[in-house]
Amino acid sequence: MGAMIAATSQIVIANANDKSQSINSGRVKSGRAVYEQYCASCHGANAEGAPNWQERDAHGELPAPPHNAEGHTWRHSDADLYEMVNKGWRDPFNRTKQLTMPAFGGVLSPEQIRAVITYLKTFWTPEQTQFQLEESQGHSFPSEGQ
Repeated sequence: MGAMIAATSQIVIANANDKSQSINSGRVKSGRAVYEQYCASCHGANAEGAPNWQERDAHGELPAPPHNAEGHTWRHSDADLYEMVNKGWRDPFNRTKQLTMPAFGGVLSPEQIRAVITYLKTFWTPEQTQFQLEESQGHSFPSEGQ
């Protein structure tokens, strides 16, 4: 774990106040703990997604996707990712009306949501990280008070 934290401190991400800052290693460590407790059971211990995540289940639902470089999480802005974790998400391609991912806003603090998203960024390639940084310009995490 120490190697991952040391390596991730060099990744550059977008921030509402400073367009290029390094990921805070403390936030990564906190995010990892949040991920392990609340996310890994569906998205996999290494953010690899559920088995057969691209195949619909018996209810027409797609299982939890990966958040690593194989997935598409990196294509969303910080603001969009925050909203998905906070309020939950229903995949528009699923056949039922239920949330695909439950809302965690009543369980996690805003800082924990920011931390778990920051942790996910440690799984992405430099190119994916750069894309996500650009996607987040003007669409960063909500301010600390929200």
